[in-house]
Amino acid sequence: MKPKLIVVGSMNMDLIVRASRLPAPGETVTGGEFHKAAGGKGANQAVAAARLGAQVYMVGRVGQDAYGNELREGLVENGVYARYVYSDSQAHTGVAVIVVDAQGENIIVVSPGANWRLSATDVEKAADVIAGADMLLLQLEVSLAVIESAVELATRHAVPVMLNPAPAQELPTALMRRVAYLVPNAGEAALLSGIPVHDPDSARQAAAHLHEFGVERLVITLGDQGAYYSQESDGAHVPAYPVAPVDTTGAGDALLAGLAVGLTSGMGLAEAVRFGSAAGALATTRLGAQPSLPTRKEVEALFNPKD
Repeated sequence: MKPKLIVVGSMNMDLIVRASRLPAPGETVTGGEFHKAAGGKGANQAVAAARLGAQVYMVGRVGQDAYGNELREGLVENGVYARYVYSDSQAHTGVAVIVVDAQGENIIVVSPGANWRLSATDVEKAADVIAGADMLLLQLEVSLAVIESAVELATRHAVPVMLNPAPAQELPTALMRRVAYLVPNAGEAALLSGIPVHDPDSARQAAAHLHEFGVERLVITLGDQGAYYSQESDGAHVPAYPVAPVDTTGAGDALLAGLAVGLTSGMGLAEAVRFGSAAGALATTRLGAQPSLPTRKEVEALFNPKD
């Protein structure tokens, strides 16, 4: 059976400009191609998980505007259940302005709009599907009150929670203790642990410190250095799959979705990290967030390459 995943989080329309390099503060750089693509960390993770074979429900908010309609339709086209995506007459749909350089690196500015109006009441409306889920996926592009409400609801029904603490911000220790899987990138892990993270060894040190706070399981993503996972006394570095990056937007969301799908499909943590890493690597090879998210067939071809 397909694993059942619930995503509570953000939905944005991404406005993307390619440029030879990223601008310095106060500098104007002439860009090249312009693209518009569905995004938002929550919606990215929902679509990524659906393409990897999960049954996915999205809980979020969009504005009553063309972007909101387009984002909801995109979820449905990708097989995501959108009945808990609400239209808000008091705010615009979230928008992200993204500049991507020739190496695939990016800078992003987000105007959250309706995302910040997602409420605990909205989450409670999805209580029945959350109660029957295999896992709840969360990020930090909605209010912390919503995150805490969703974690409380999942805990009540013994549903494991995977939290991607992005964008980086400090979190209550009590919240981190209730999360089954904490999946930060290097910068987020550094903020939460107080230990600078720049390679697998420093990721190991940060993970050990976060375990002292009561965090059970961690996967720290390290970009082109791969990922470091840790649970109890077991931890290891998983190297990145070698690919030629075009745009790193959405890669972390693809990795997290692959990790969640792997875990809820019966994989152990180490194998699920490798599966997620394959999804994340493939997402860097195409432009845009959701347009770049790979299918299960594509991930399995990289994850289990034929001789």
